[in-house]
Amino acid sequence: MLETLPLFAHTQLTEVTLWGLIIASFFTSAFTAAFGIGGGVTLLAILGMVIPVTTLIPVHGTVQMGSNAGRAWHLRNHIHWRLIGLIALGAIVGTLLGSQIVIALPDALLKIILALFVLAITWLPTPRRVKSGDRTVGVGAFIASLAGMFVGATGPLLAALISGRIANRQGVVATHAAAMTLSHALKIIAFGFIGFAYTNWLGLIGAMILSGYLGTRTGSKLLHVMDEALFRRIFRVIITALALLMLLGAARSVL
Repeated sequence: MLETLPLFAHTQLTEVTLWGLIIASFFTSAFTAAFGIGGGVTLLAILGMVIPVTTLIPVHGTVQMGSNAGRAWHLRNHIHWRLIGLIALGAIVGTLLGSQIVIALPDALLKIILALFVLAITWLPTPRRVKSGDRTVGVGAFIASLAGMFVGATGPLLAALISGRIANRQGVVATHAAAMTLSHALKIIAFGFIGFAYTNWLGLIGAMILSGYLGTRTGSKLLHVMDEALFRRIFRVIITALALLMLLGAARSVL
């Protein structure tokens, strides 16, 4: 049983929850592999149902870093390193500031912020491209990294900044993967400094990275039979329900 194994025992999660998160990592990675959207924010919402925000953000970040690092390495010849340097400057400052704020806020408030963010990113149109100079890229990276300490999935903002500076698709995908790897790595380091015990979660993180990799490899074969428009409608319904349940649970703990 998973909850009795040393690498899983410290999570204090039931075996059903542990297996649920591992399976969720597989399917959310499959969603992204098949349709290019949905995986990260869905996994974020699922994690938000069972663990505190100050735990789910570093756990989610570590799992997502594994996925992005693999993609960045595979496309490393297409990465625009100067742009990564600009993003790094803003990301470091944003992460440092965010790490000081996140520990001061109660979990219920953080979950309300997270739930509202998930609803916004699901239903509001996101910019596909932002025409920007160096300063705008740095400021955008600062905002994304600051917000990432609270809500985790800020990839769409970085994607919009990057796509406004790079013309070819391979360059956009490679540079975005490298930027997200950097963003998640900074987040992981920051949460380590403020006291998050990664050793207690290594078993779950490793299992989720492995299942996520398997989901990425098999996602297109598993889900290609579904019409994309139908998938997007189903995805929105599911993610909205998860966000509303998280919001309701957080509101009840405040009242």
